[in-house]
Amino acid sequence: MAVNERILSIDVMRGLTLALMIVVNMSLGEHSYDQLNHAAWHGLTLTDLVFPTFMFVVGTALAINLPRYERAGEGAFLGKVIRRTALIFLCGYLLYWFPFFHADAGGHLALNPVSGTRILGVLQRIALGYGCAALLIHYGGRRIAAGFGIAALLAYWLLLAQFGDYTLPGNAVLRLDQFLFGPDHLYHGEGVAFDPEGLLSTLPAIANTLAGYFACDFLQRRGRTDRSVALLALAGGACILLGLFWSQWLPINKKLWTGSYVLVAVGIDLYVLAALTQWYDVAARRSGSYFFEVLGRNTLFIYLLSEVGNGVMWLVTVHGTPLLTWLYDDVFRPLGGERFGAFLYALAYLGACWLAGWWLDRRRIYIRL
Repeated sequence: MAVNERILSIDVMRGLTLALMIVVNMSLGEHSYDQLNHAAWHGLTLTDLVFPTFMFVVGTALAINLPRYERAGEGAFLGKVIRRTALIFLCGYLLYWFPFFHADAGGHLALNPVSGTRILGVLQRIALGYGCAALLIHYGGRRIAAGFGIAALLAYWLLLAQFGDYTLPGNAVLRLDQFLFGPDHLYHGEGVAFDPEGLLSTLPAIANTLAGYFACDFLQRRGRTDRSVALLALAGGACILLGLFWSQWLPINKKLWTGSYVLVAVGIDLYVLAALTQWYDVAARRSGSYFFEVLGRNTLFIYLLSEVGNGVMWLVTVHGTPLLTWLYDDVFRPLGGERFGAFLYALAYLGACWLAGWWLDRRRIYIRL
């Protein structure tokens, strides 16, 4: 499959985001450095910036691809957006249902029940953000889409304040998801049935996708110049300051995806995009790009591979111990100690995923939905 015309800085940003996502997902939790774990509740770590940046780069890709979809005609446009949204959502759902089978009491394979499968999640949020942003921009244009993004942040703040509080057990996101889906279909890693990728908190997350669209669209219309880079950086600074100001009333919270969190994350993403645009597009450098380009060209496939591979490493055992735990205890912790050993394991896992992407890239195979 041929590669579409690409923007190097966007490919690098997408690949960098995926690299960070794999590292934080594979950093072994309590053994990891604090910045490789999410904030316990309110607050911000490096890990908390990864997912909103993923939403942001989905928006940048939309700015590049949307005109091509629209030129194909209304039916083709709708078919492409709806199919891609549904397939990404389905991939996310299947990840939580994986490995699909288990051994019953008699030692026979039985299908895992869907009654306890998590419905929402990372890819599901990406799917909804992509689909909503594409439809908003296509049918409403830039002005309506920008207005929706602002209104979504304010409306979500109002809903949080009116129908709960900003605590884990009392927030409106938890209440709506438990009402719609039931506790068995939600994430339980917080100690209660609460999904950090809940349906209500997807509303402000759409704003991250729209921000990525507008940033890339701005670069396409104004050109990748020193002036454009400076304006992106100024916009980034303004978003961060506004988010910090807003956080006096609405805490920065990734798991609730609050509006103050959106603004700070978007501001940082604008700075990163400005820096990468200056380095790779304006100054026309290529040093350090190829590693991230490989990840940025088959992003969804490599992400799915990393998640499935992680699941397999919990299922495969060595002397009765999950392969992941055995590798950490017998290889990486003796090599680097508790925290650095966990980091080395995550880097090794990233390297294995990168090799799969490199193999595809060498053969010019680019997997799209």
